[in-house]
Amino acid sequence: MPKVSSAIIPYATYLRVYEPLAAFPEPERGHWARYARRSDRPSYQEELRRSLADLLPTPPVPVPVQESGDAFVLDVDGVVCVCPWRTRLRGWQALGDLAEELPPPVLDSALPPVVRRQAAQDYERWLARNPDARPWIRTSTWQVPLNWFVLVADEERHYAKGSADEAPELRYRTPMVQARRRVARGLRTLKETIDEGPLIDGLVNVGRWLEEFHPRSLVELDYGGLVHVVPAGELEGDHSAADVAEGIEALRRGDGTAAGEAYGRFVERWRTVRGRRSAN
Repeated sequence: MPKVSSAIIPYATYLRVYEPLAAFPEPERGHWARYARRSDRPSYQEELRRSLADLLPTPPVPVPVQESGDAFVLDVDGVVCVCPWRTRLRGWQALGDLAEELPPPVLDSALPPVVRRQAAQDYERWLARNPDARPWIRTSTWQVPLNWFVLVADEERHYAKGSADEAPELRYRTPMVQARRRVARGLRTLKETIDEGPLIDGLVNVGRWLEEFHPRSLVELDYGGLVHVVPAGELEGDHSAADVAEGIEALRRGDGTAAGEAYGRFVERWRTVRGRRSAN
């Protein structure tokens, strides 16, 4: 579990894919094999600190000049699986989302238009040379998107309370084949029972993303820094994946009342978290 420190940066949650070394071509495979043997691999908090540090200079650096050579590593039943950070690619993609999240005056103050234009031009040139590029990590702030919970099950939930020296942890991990199967089943039920909308669109989007990875990959949903702003009692009682699964199953049975109750629990839980965002 990550260490607690005064420099903890909260609020970000993550959806990660860990691919087996066999999924990577050489020489990248060799790089990750050597990297996995290191004992000093950085944590998710270090990843976020590095990205935020680039915003401190004047003018800010919204996207790293060089791609990161770091990754998260797991040993899955003796198979080394790697989740590259790809902070440069993710930085470019995050810039495209900022215009929808921030009012123009705030955005212009944080990242001047000239900086954003240069970054956009750099991304276009890079994408022309790397048309098949995709990130191994998706990030959300102040929430875990509902469609992420469709990928996992309550029995895959791992919660650790933490201590004076250790931060709490809440995450789910599931095999890629299971995640894809749940997406397919969920989409089939939703399309048969509700109107088109953000939930279906989001699940279609994440399903297409998962299809780009090795079938023996592992999918991880991690509450990340959000564990530092949600009270321990609420975190321990958070079974959002169970609520989402129950709601979808109720829709499949045609039980609108049970589906509404499950959805209501989910919405109320995350309304409380968003309320803390406003307070901050």
